[in-house]
Amino acid sequence: MNNIKDFKDLNQKIVLLRLDLNVPLKEGIIIDETRIDKILPTIQFLLMKKSKILIVSHVGRPKGIVNKDLSLKPICKNLEKKIKRKIQLVSDDIFKLKKKDFFQDPDNQIVFLENIRFYREEEDNDLNFSKHIASFADLFVNDAFSCSHRAHASVCKVAEFLPSFAGLQLEAEVNALKKVTTEIKKPITCIIGGSKISTKIGIIKNLIPKFDNIVIVGGMANNIINYKGNNIGKSIKESNCEMIIKEIFENSKNHPCKIFFPEDVLVGKNKNDKSKVKELDIIEDDDMILDIGPKTIKKIKNIIDSSKTILWNGPAGYFENPNFARGSHEIAKEIVKKNKDNSIYSVIGGGDTIALINQINLAEEFNFVSTAGGAFLEYLEGKELPGIRALN
Repeated sequence: MNNIKDFKDLNQKIVLLRLDLNVPLKEGIIIDETRIDKILPTIQFLLMKKSKILIVSHVGRPKGIVNKDLSLKPICKNLEKKIKRKIQLVSDDIFKLKKKDFFQDPDNQIVFLENIRFYREEEDNDLNFSKHIASFADLFVNDAFSCSHRAHASVCKVAEFLPSFAGLQLEAEVNALKKVTTEIKKPITCIIGGSKISTKIGIIKNLIPKFDNIVIVGGMANNIINYKGNNIGKSIKESNCEMIIKEIFENSKNHPCKIFFPEDVLVGKNKNDKSKVKELDIIEDDDMILDIGPKTIKKIKNIIDSSKTILWNGPAGYFENPNFARGSHEIAKEIVKKNKDNSIYSVIGGGDTIALINQINLAEEFNFVSTAGGAFLEYLEGKELPGIRALN
């Protein structure tokens, strides 16, 4: 996979730059700017090299229909302020545009194409559409790792028609994930949460042969607690997953990988309740498991302390209520403590996990924080991502 830094002369070259600027919007206001901030190094690098940058991105799922509420205009304005440069947003019909229509103003180095998903050909990975947008540029740079699990025109097919390179953020994502999948420093631990164990089974199965410890927390741990014969009251639980759980424990027996789940928990009668510590054998029918308990926190901290590499995806409890946030906070703080003395390498991913570490102002304290969502999870499952394959 070639990096954009490998291209010798970028001066005045038009770079078709695929970004993922699918940020949360509310009434045209950006709620979270993380994805915009992450791609700034690539844009600044290209500006320094005097390239002309043609940005392709999307917001939401318009499914081939123009929707003004999903315009890139607020993102364009936000990026203008961050880089202190004028950016042109082109909303014309993409099929009527030609290379000569861009950068007519010699002082203008950056142009935004309007939401690429306004065209159904994008998600269809249409050959002619890809060839057309490729005709606008001299080379292609993919800096949208979080879209790279999608076989879409501006992610994959366009690479067939232009010299193609990885952007700085995409390369950073891949390098970080290699350290928890192929270039591992052991002992290595995965702390994994979420509400549905079925959505994470592919990851767990792929990691068992490589990892020393897999710690299952959050809503998905309720399924294991119940599988082991304990009442979980009215806690969140996924139905028909007994075979999945059996498979996890059977697979772990064939490898030196230990599976951990909560020994004690915090419960409430509802999500807004105060917390109460309970052992697993005294959970009542009207209890909801909403966090891990103090014994479990202590065990997880000990596992973190004995690890050289940590992958964390999914909070330990319902952290939106401070009464049930302690487990997640303690995990975060313990990883950060180990990071500070350089005794651990940490990769964090998942929207809820990022929201959690932002909530306690620790996002900058981990080695790598991935905003990639589905691509992050599919990479961990061992799947080949179409957008990465297109760059090879």
